[in-house]
Amino acid sequence: MADVILAIDQGTTGTTVALMDASGRLLNSVNHEFPQYYPQPGWVEHDPETIWTSVLKGCRALFKGRNPTSTHIVAIGITNQRETAMLWDRDSGKALNNAIVWQCRRTTEFCQSLRAAGHEPLVKSKTGLMLDPYFSASKYRWLLNNTQGIERRLKQGKVAAGTMDAFLLWRLTGGSVHATDVSNASRTSLLNINTGQWDDELLSLFAVPQNILPEVRASSAIVGRTKGVPGLPDGIPIAGLAGDQQAALFGQACFKPGEAKCTFGTGSFILMNTGANRVNSEAGLLTTIAWQLGDDGPLQYALEGGAFVCGAAVQWLRDELGLIKNAADIEPLANSVVDSGGVEFVPALTGLGAPYWNPDARGLLCGLTRGTGRAHIARATLEAMALQNADILLAMEQDLGSRLKPLRVDGGASVNNLLMQLQADYLGRKIIRPNAIETTVAGACFLAGLGVGLWRSSAEVSKVWGIDREFTVNLPPKKRAQRMAAWQLAIQRTQLSSDHGG
Repeated sequence: MADVILAIDQGTTGTTVALMDASGRLLNSVNHEFPQYYPQPGWVEHDPETIWTSVLKGCRALFKGRNPTSTHIVAIGITNQRETAMLWDRDSGKALNNAIVWQCRRTTEFCQSLRAAGHEPLVKSKTGLMLDPYFSASKYRWLLNNTQGIERRLKQGKVAAGTMDAFLLWRLTGGSVHATDVSNASRTSLLNINTGQWDDELLSLFAVPQNILPEVRASSAIVGRTKGVPGLPDGIPIAGLAGDQQAALFGQACFKPGEAKCTFGTGSFILMNTGANRVNSEAGLLTTIAWQLGDDGPLQYALEGGAFVCGAAVQWLRDELGLIKNAADIEPLANSVVDSGGVEFVPALTGLGAPYWNPDARGLLCGLTRGTGRAHIARATLEAMALQNADILLAMEQDLGSRLKPLRVDGGASVNNLLMQLQADYLGRKIIRPNAIETTVAGACFLAGLGVGLWRSSAEVSKVWGIDREFTVNLPPKKRAQRMAAWQLAIQRTQLSSDHGG
């Protein structure tokens, strides 16, 4: 009977449950979506019970037709949407309200008030993060201020708080373990990332009592065992926990400082390993904890930057402009022309993310002529996806003070060969696409496998990580510099239009 690892990848729109064997091969995976709730403009919520149901459905579907006891599950790894926050009852395990999703902006005014009062330098120095409703702390505060009967429950010690990993761990262990890992905790604005512990000054600033928060544990270590989970035997060690982007970094085997990955999804998320060295960004990036291997292991750090619109730009061409019928159509259409014909597209459809951080910026499509066609706009869209990532990665090099190693890519759009070649050309670095682009799942499995000794070191994990294709740089440095200069002019025009109210 072969050893396998069960991964739970709890995402923003659905939950994937998967099995991996000791060779690093994904044997099977299933995904179940769940609804999003928008009670007010800018508010986003999830029902934790439907999320838990999606996990159970995934496990049942994965083992359909066979008894899970006939499969030797050596460990479970959990990875999850980050920053999403919730409260639940310690006795019943029931959620006290809907979870507030990372995308939710309901605490914007509160965060602005803290910034106006001069608290952002403190928050950034201790957490590596900006004062923004994106992160969990202000969400916890809102829940504590807006949950009926919370005062009584707090006095009775019945309130538990956590991000989605902590909630799933609680449910999987029958309510016996209330814990999170350092990577998820580092996204709350309540953890001092220098010490890896909850910080009293930050807890006071956001008015969050520490006794409702989970214990902070390593990303790879046995934190609990299954108990009373329908469809799973009791006693399976849960040995891997990590936020989804950190899990993807680990799943890409980016174990050395300077190694980075880019996940091409709705947006693009780029993380660079900086090792045991916490790098404080001067270029508009975030500093975060990447992982900790073993409870006594050193904290490992990363720089992070994200572009809000990546694959969403292709969806916009399809759904709003009708230029393509399917997302996959963009590659052959863009490949039908040799360049964008002078067309420039800045996809600031929801503002500009790192390294510019301009929420008021708006999208820009310029350089149109009578000869401009669908293919030129499609090509400009792919070029923009690559150029905005190059901006982030070059900022990372500036912060790190050293040259980037080859960039590893994953996510749905990474199958687009033209986009990957453009990324190599505009970044001026080799692009590496792995055999398995489900790197978030892979990272959860690798962390869990290390936690139970299936692999003894990250070096052994590297041996089971494989390359599908490499994209080498074809653009001469002079032409790259010219292309980046034209892109920067377009960025400046986008910023200028926001400064003048559009």
